[in-house]
Amino acid sequence: MRPTPAILCATTNNNMPRQNRVTPFGELIATPARGTLMGNRGCLHDASGRIVRNHRGGYNAWIYCLLEFKGRRREVMSPGRYTELFFLDEATALAAGHRPCAECQRGRYNEFMRCWGEGNRALLGGEKLRAPLVDAVLQRERMGAGGEKVKWRAKVGELPVGVMVEVDDTKSQAFLLEASGLQAWHPGSYEGLTSTSKDQKVAVLTPRSTVNAIASGFMPE
Repeated sequence: MRPTPAILCATTNNNMPRQNRVTPFGELIATPARGTLMGNRGCLHDASGRIVRNHRGGYNAWIYCLLEFKGRRREVMSPGRYTELFFLDEATALAAGHRPCAECQRGRYNEFMRCWGEGNRALLGGEKLRAPLVDAVLQRERMGAGGEKVKWRAKVGELPVGVMVEVDDTKSQAFLLEASGLQAWHPGSYEGLTSTSKDQKVAVLTPRSTVNAIASGFMPE
């Protein structure tokens, strides 16, 4: 299922926001805030354009794309076609378990794969680094058996800048880790800056292998 990036409408015909914005938790929400990247998890909507699932079983190639590419255009949520998803930014897409598209994001894809390979040598097991292998690892790391978001614990000082975390006393609020502290994620922007210590323990939202790729040089834009 090849993605077709384009400038797309994020609202329905009656100007109501569609449920196609992705949070760092991987959830799909309806919001008037627009994203800067588009994504794909397969077909998640019904014939009326209503989201009926969070992911399509058996489809592991979760990607994110540019909003414009070679003048292509799509009708959002066409029946039977993949569901166009939108992200605030690259850090959000990575936290939700997506990776760069190999077509419209070829440069970012190549850089991601290089850094992913360097940061996850033990996961390769002697196999050639290929997208299906990365997608299979990400599928295990982003989603539990019941479809729940996989989180893992770490100290702030063990994490690279650019990952998304959840702080214990602010459940369901995602934060972007920056050099100067934590910034709260909201659908349209980041707000506030909270200082943190290197020893503070957090729940990490970004998949572990992606965190390793970021630590190996892949800085989210």
